[in-house]
Amino acid sequence: MKGIVVYDTSYGNTKRIAETIAETLKESGIEVDLFYVKDVKKLIAKDYDFLVLGSPTKFGTMSLAIRFFFGKVKSEEWMNKPFAAFDTENPENIERAQAENKEWSAAEKIAERLRDKKMNQLLPVLKAVVFGWKGPLKEGEIDRTKDYARELAIKLKREKD
Repeated sequence: MKGIVVYDTSYGNTKRIAETIAETLKESGIEVDLFYVKDVKKLIAKDYDFLVLGSPTKFGTMSLAIRFFFGKVKSEEWMNKPFAAFDTENPENIERAQAENKEWSAAEKIAERLRDKKMNQLLPVLKAVVFGWKGPLKEGEIDRTKDYARELAIKLKREKD
């Protein structure tokens, strides 16, 4: 089983989450390629069994680079393949979403777009909390990300069986 983790980052926080997911999946015996979104020239579905995609939440949505990345995810090639989505967002974003009863999460919007491409979401999205625009990540977020990636590894192995 081999997957790809693709991320965008502004200040390095989303990159740290992506690296943690990739490292934890590798520790679980799953082969993973890790790419900064702008370094992905072509996405060939036959090379990968699953996709993990993440973005910082900017103005309540995913980054522009991640939005452009969706053009590389061809529905007919990626249909029924598993995915997971993650983001980084600040507490104010989370509070605003609750107050307005509206989704302000990049990860939720990524997951929706991938489901629209008929991909199979294995876990709820991971929302890593970051303080302010530049960070740092909230204490404990790396450990929470490791737990998330371990759970993802279990689900991926079940998918394969």
